[in-house]
Amino acid sequence: MSHTAHIPSHRKPRQRASKSALRAGVAGGVLSTIAVAGAAGPAQAEPVTQTIEMPTITSGLSTAVAASAQATQQVALDLETQAREDAAAESAAKTAKKAKAEAVRKAEAEKKAEAAAKARAEAEAKERAERASRTAERTTLSAPSSSSSDNSASASASSSAPSSSSNATGSAAAIVAFAKAQVGDAYVSGGTGPNAWDCSGLVQAAYRTVGIDLPRVSQSQSTAGTQVSLDNLQPGDILYWGGAGSAYHVAIYVGDGQFVGAQNSSTGTVQRSMDYDRPSGAVRVL
Repeated sequence: MSHTAHIPSHRKPRQRASKSALRAGVAGGVLSTIAVAGAAGPAQAEPVTQTIEMPTITSGLSTAVAASAQATQQVALDLETQAREDAAAESAAKTAKKAKAEAVRKAEAEKKAEAAAKARAEAEAKERAERASRTAERTTLSAPSSSSSDNSASASASSSAPSSSSNATGSAAAIVAFAKAQVGDAYVSGGTGPNAWDCSGLVQAAYRTVGIDLPRVSQSQSTAGTQVSLDNLQPGDILYWGGAGSAYHVAIYVGDGQFVGAQNSSTGTVQRSMDYDRPSGAVRVL
């Protein structure tokens, strides 16, 4: 065989030509599609000749913000007003509670004062009743049967009067003078002058004029000095009715068989003979 002879090739045929054709076909299809889309659109586009304004929300937003602020302020004012009202109500409640407590306290004090006054009145009434009973008994026992008895009683009374007011000097005279100056004043339980007395208040005030402070009540005054006999009295001596240390009435001996004392609410402060209401005993302080 000649070296120039055609030898069939055993290589596979190249597919470049087919691929090129395929690419060409695809490209053509795309271009065709674009062309069709362009043909389907409007022939001519109208130029933009008008500007459309979008609605603004600035004004509405400002109004909403202002309304919200006003509402918040109103809420704050309401809360402040409520707080003030609550504080005022609390203060009023405290004031009312305090006033009620004060009224209760005053009512209790008045009740105690009334009870004390009632107790004093009852004690005074009891004292008057006891004194009246003793006086009635003595009057019954010593009732004169004849004029001779009267004369003997007068003589006895005169002999039992150890001294007269004219013999009082110094402090005793001052005490007697003070006591006599109060004759006619009212009797008031617990009275200490200057125009109303009870029995021990008068005695205490009389001795105070000469610088002597006696106890306030008759029980203590009946033991404030030296016990003396009723047959050996001197002006200024303290007379007492009842037991020493438990006396229920006192007066001042002023001489001549007489005494001055704040007796009771009916008679007031009087000067009486010792025969009017014979004392139980006497003490000497001066």
